[in-house]
Amino acid sequence: MIKVSERVKAIAPSMTLAISAKANELKAAGEKVINFGVGEPDFNTPEHIVAAAKDALDKGYTKYVAAAGLPALKKAIVKKLKIDNNLDYEPSQIIVSNGAKHSIFNAIFATINEGDEVLIPKPYWLTYPEVIKSCGGIPEYIYATPRHGYKITAAQVEAAVTPRTKMLIFNSPCNPTGAVYTQDEIKAIAEVCIKHDLIVLADEIYEKLIYGGQEHFSIAAVSPEMKERTIVINGVSKSYAMTGWRLGYLACPENVAKAISSFQSHSTSNVNTMTQYAALAALEGDDKPMRDMIAAFGRRRDKMLEMLESYKPLGLDYVKPDGAFYVMLLCDKLYGKSFRGQKIHGSMDVADMLLTHKKVAATPGVCFGDDDAIRLSYALSTKDMLEGLEAIADFARECK
Repeated sequence: MIKVSERVKAIAPSMTLAISAKANELKAAGEKVINFGVGEPDFNTPEHIVAAAKDALDKGYTKYVAAAGLPALKKAIVKKLKIDNNLDYEPSQIIVSNGAKHSIFNAIFATINEGDEVLIPKPYWLTYPEVIKSCGGIPEYIYATPRHGYKITAAQVEAAVTPRTKMLIFNSPCNPTGAVYTQDEIKAIAEVCIKHDLIVLADEIYEKLIYGGQEHFSIAAVSPEMKERTIVINGVSKSYAMTGWRLGYLACPENVAKAISSFQSHSTSNVNTMTQYAALAALEGDDKPMRDMIAAFGRRRDKMLEMLESYKPLGLDYVKPDGAFYVMLLCDKLYGKSFRGQKIHGSMDVADMLLTHKKVAATPGVCFGDDDAIRLSYALSTKDMLEGLEAIADFARECK
């Protein structure tokens, strides 16, 4: 028998797989399942972006390009970072990779050594700790409480730093909570990072998906000193409904970009060429489809929050999200109660019972390091969303 490596053994299997598999079984059996677990827009990729990929194919742009990205695309990313984020980069500081997840892996692989500690705000996107462990690092968590809007403070970062701390992962807007940090909050956290010489991995993949007058502010824009210790992660998946196209990018200091370019040339080489032409069209083309999609998400968010507000007497609560397309629904007041004779112990039980008895799929918060909640996405039709929310309310009413 072939033995797997110790680094692979350290990676935990996804806790969402059981829920996903069960939902798929129900669908295959002809059941209608309302899926609040989706982590992607339910909109099609805009037509002009699809047309750009087709045009690339028609023109024969199907060969290798530079491992770090198509030069024209890297220039467009530089322009975007300047206009949207007030950040000045050279094309040589941009690496185009196979999705933002790949960019995150590249950034951590290039900077984290065996035994280095990486601070992660909790609740967190479930991939962060697994990537850190696979690169030999040690995840350490800072709890962002619902009482503080699921946002960590500079004081919490200060208290969490040890001599082995190397990096802070900073995700705003946040998956799974939808939290968006203010400029003042970000500046305070940046001061601590500079004081302790921490690298910051700034995951900004949801930056366009912000509502209610909030604005995105990149931690790299705090100061030149902060920019030199920040690796900015972004991509086209969420903002342009291009999840399946698999294109992300990062911006970072020159020496880090050079190192990442070298090992990407040996691991994946370039992102598929026609996708890069599609991403170029996304960044340089008409942004109306994106704005329309964001407006639709905003309306759904408002309707979901309106519904959830009325469910508070049932023992359900929420923290208002300002970004992404998720709401953390606090259901811990149901723990210890029973549903149809089954006792509820945590978020996995809630998710399983909702799927089994109400045909509603949601992601248990334990997957994100917070067992007090389930994550609901509003990247689904308004009709299905309202029907699914009523089913969740019915579930809560039956809990005794």
